[in-house]
Amino acid sequence: MKIFIINGGQVFAHSGGKLNSLITDWSSKFLLEQGQEVRITNINDGYDPVAEVENFKWADIVMYNTPIWWFQVPFGLKKYIDEVFTAGHQNGMYASDGRTRKNPAINYGRGGLMQGKKYTVNTSWNAPDTAFTLPGEFFEQRSVDDGIMFGFHKMNEFTGMDKIQGFHFHDIEKNATAERIANYNKEYIKHLQEMLMAEKQINELQAL
Repeated sequence: MKIFIINGGQVFAHSGGKLNSLITDWSSKFLLEQGQEVRITNINDGYDPVAEVENFKWADIVMYNTPIWWFQVPFGLKKYIDEVFTAGHQNGMYASDGRTRKNPAINYGRGGLMQGKKYTVNTSWNAPDTAFTLPGEFFEQRSVDDGIMFGFHKMNEFTGMDKIQGFHFHDIEKNATAERIANYNKEYIKHLQEMLMAEKQINELQAL
């Protein structure tokens, strides 16, 4: 499989983007060891939006690795998305918003051109996982994917891509001990193993 990794970690204020660079390193090392083809863009290094569109078109799976700042992706990643997705209009990513002038009330979001491709989003948080699951806590028992990241998922669906469940790293600012990071490494690699196995099974069934 061809996997395009976008490192959305950002150097800004007290953040050095180091954790998301580490997650990207974990991802690429494991995937390459498993014989996958990998391309990586680090938004901090600069990019050509047109060339990035070609990476999306090349990939079977697009992987976003991003921190969450103030309950959304950092401004550098948002700028990347705005520029790259705009460059992808009628250039392999999406043709339109899916509607027709004859009946503009229906089919919004169905103009994507990337059917058959998939994406996954790995996020990192200062918030502990219990902030999403316990009654009375801040996120009102809404999961990461059904809450804060709902719009991000819809953005990718707009292009025609299907979601693969991502991995969420919690409590990594106040509680980023060496032991905790090591445990997350093991859990994340297991997640990637399961992802590849599931995709292999899907591909084998489709080939029957």
